[in-house]
Amino acid sequence: MSEKNIVLIGFMGTGKSSVGRALSREMGIPVLDSDRLIEELEGMTINEIFARKGQPYFRDAETHLLKDLKGRKERFILSAGGGMPLREENRPLMRALGTVVLIDSTVESLARRLSRATDRPNIRGEGSLEDRIKTLLDERMPIYLDAADLIVKNEGKSVRRLAGEIRNRLN
Repeated sequence: MSEKNIVLIGFMGTGKSSVGRALSREMGIPVLDSDRLIEELEGMTINEIFARKGQPYFRDAETHLLKDLKGRKERFILSAGGGMPLREENRPLMRALGTVVLIDSTVESLARRLSRATDRPNIRGEGSLEDRIKTLLDERMPIYLDAADLIVKNEGKSVRRLAGEIRNRLN
């Protein structure tokens, strides 16, 4: 088994948090959720951070978090926010932390999972949810692919099965 940390990336709704928790149980190492850590540090929700301080402030907070995690001695799994890899300086920071695993899903699956989400500021707006997801995903996928060491598809798989696949592929 690789002794490196695991950094889970992908679009919102791909299952990074759920898969991170399942991997944590299987591997016996803690999972950290970047959005929850930032919410704790800031004392407000992601929506509140976006509304009060703006997206650039939030992206700065993500970069600061990655730099802080670099000094952590204990092994961990990081469930990264969907936009974290977008900042160019974050990609080498994530790679320095561990193996970067992209969880990939189709637009249709993402729309199904995100249809009732109220805590996702980047998918609000005009047009259909699928169209907004497709537009963002088209912009982000080349960046996700650039950041990833390993890619797994999250279609028709349970969280447990996907976690097992990641664990096996890291061996």
